[in-house]
Formats: sequence, C-alpha cells, structure tokens
Amino acid sequence: MSELQISLLAIGIAVVLAVYGYSWWQQRQYRRQYGAAFRHGHEDALYRNAPEKTAGEILTEATLSQSLPAGPEANLAVERRCGSRECSLLDAATDYIAVLTFSSPVSAHVLEPLWQQRFDFGKGVHVCGLNVTSNIWEKVIPESLPSYYAFKLALQLVDRSGAVSNMRLMDFHDLVRNIATQTHAEVELPDVVVAAAHALELDGFCAEVDQMIGLNIMPSGDRVFSGVEVANMAAQHGMSLQADGAFHLPNAHGHTLFKLCNYDNTPFQHLTLGKMWVNGLTLLLEVPRVEEPTQRFSEMAKLARQMAMDLRAVVVDDSRTALGETSIAQILDQIAAIENRMLSYKVMPGSAQARRLFA
Repeated sequence: MSELQISLLAIGIAVVLAVYGYSWWQQRQYRRQYGAAFRHGHEDALYRNAPEKTAGEILTEATLSQSLPAGPEANLAVERRCGSRECSLLDAATDYIAVLTFSSPVSAHVLEPLWQQRFDFGKGVHVCGLNVTSNIWEKVIPESLPSYYAFKLALQLVDRSGAVSNMRLMDFHDLVRNIATQTHAEVELPDVVVAAAHALELDGFCAEVDQMIGLNIMPSGDRVFSGVEVANMAAQHGMSLQADGAFHLPNAHGHTLFKLCNYDNTPFQHLTLGKMWVNGLTLLLEVPRVEEPTQRFSEMAKLARQMAMDLRAVVVDDSRTALGETSIAQILDQIAAIENRMLSYKVMPGSAQARRLFA
C-alpha cells in the first residue's frame, strides 16, 4: 500500500470518529435538557398493576364467591369462579370437604400421601386447588403442574353402593391432618361424627328415590328376536351399543336417557350379535339420572310402542300384562312423586350432582 493510500485511510477513519463523537455529544446534551421531564415516574392508569393479594385474601374471595344465592344465574357464576365443573359440584351436603391453606404457593406433589391412598376409601375422592395464577378453583390431579395457595380435599359421602363408613371417614380425616402437619398448612376438618350421620341420612334419601322404570317388549307366541334384528332396530332409533352390554339413547349432552337391555340380562356384544337370539327386551329409565323424568317416561312409553311395532311385538309390564293407558298414568304419578321428593331435597333430577350420587 502506498503512502497516499495510507494517508487517505487515516483521514477517513478520523472523519468517521469525529461524526460519531459529535452525535454522542448531542444526545448527551439532549438527555440533560429533557430527560428530567420523564423521570417523575407517573403511573399510567391504563397499565397500572393490581396490588398483589395474600393467599388468605384470595382464599376468602374464592370462598365467598361460592356462597351466592341459589338459582341458575348464581350457579353459573359459581361455576365460572370455580373454573371447573367438578369443583363447583363439591358441597358439604354431598361431600366431606377438608381445606388446606398454605402460607406460600405449593405444587400438587405435597398431596403425595393422598394420591397413594385415594382409592382406599370406597368412595370418590376429588381434589380442587386455588390456582396461584388464575385465582380460581380448578380440578387437581397428581400430574397437575400449576402452583396453588390452597386445596379442597373432598370424599364423596354416598353413591349407589351406600354411605361411606365411619372408619373410612376417620381414615380420610387422619390422612388430611397428617398432610397438614407435614406441610405446615392450616387445615379445616369437619366433624367426622356429624358427617357420618349426614351420610346415613343422605343414603336413606337416595335409596328412596333411586328407581328404575322398565317397559318390556315381548315377541308374540314362540317367536324370538335375533341379535342383528335388535341392533338394526335400535340403530334406527338413535341407540348405540355401549360397554355395559345395553343399547343407549343419549341426550344432547351425551348423557343416557334410556337403555335397551336383554330381558334375561345377557349382555349384547358386537362379536356375538349374529349368533344371538333374544326372548324379550326391556327399555329402562333411571329416574334420578334424567332431567324432567315424567316427561322422559312419556317419551319412553312412546318409543317402546314404536319398537314393538318394528319387531311385531307387544309392550307388557313385569307380569307380562299388556300395558294400557291406565298403567302408564299410574307409573307417571309414581315418577312425579319421586321428582318432587328430589326437588324438596334440593337434588335436581338429571343434574351433574344427581349423576354423582346415583353412579
């Protein structure tokens, strides 16, 4: 490189440095002159952060939100605050509910003793947690990842197998108390004796209203139905074969309205339908598990007659007497009494709570 080229390169570098330095000096002067006006830290009302709440405040708000007046609108509001349907269903009327509250966020892992024993109590165990981020109650499983301020640990008091036993209730009580001790949590534990007495009362009510109404569809003479014939007829009426060996007709929410069963209780199976012969059918309605059961029974009676026509059969009662309008009216009166009894006990037929109790 010649001396001229070196000189030109040096001049170019000097010019660039001079321009850069002048620009830096101007920016510094500008910040000195105007920067103070933007250093007062005025809070933007649109972007203001909400003050952080303590775990106790959040728990109190969440608890109060579940004490709203009864009614469809109130129930919807509670369900939204609870975040999941399972949590909105937990109620002292149907569950033994213990509450654990923590001074700092914890994970579902602190409930490991419960996860290990949750199938030992003979009834459903449900866990809901107060999510640290969303501040709403949500269903918790062993694999749940969020952090929580509190947990509701619920043991269902009654199902179709009967009431929870005093011993199982006490085992659940002691397990929750031990978890609270190990995790230094505050704990609310209902009285076991009171809960056990209430479970027996609730079980008595459930036994009283847990009725199934069946209409039998029987062939005439010595005729029998083939499995394929029954399956095709059921499909025409919107029914499908389920794992329990019966054909189910679902409502708009996927819950069963009616079941079509083999009269002798032999289950229907896809693989054996072609070789199966049936002496009769029974169309079943589980009264407490359907909405407006009196209306549903009227619909079922109409469906039974249609099926009987399809199969060239007759609709009879358990004594194999043809079912007339008088008999239908008597059954409707019985169902109406059950429906009213459930409503007086504040258990809506066909509700999610009813399906829990009568499962």
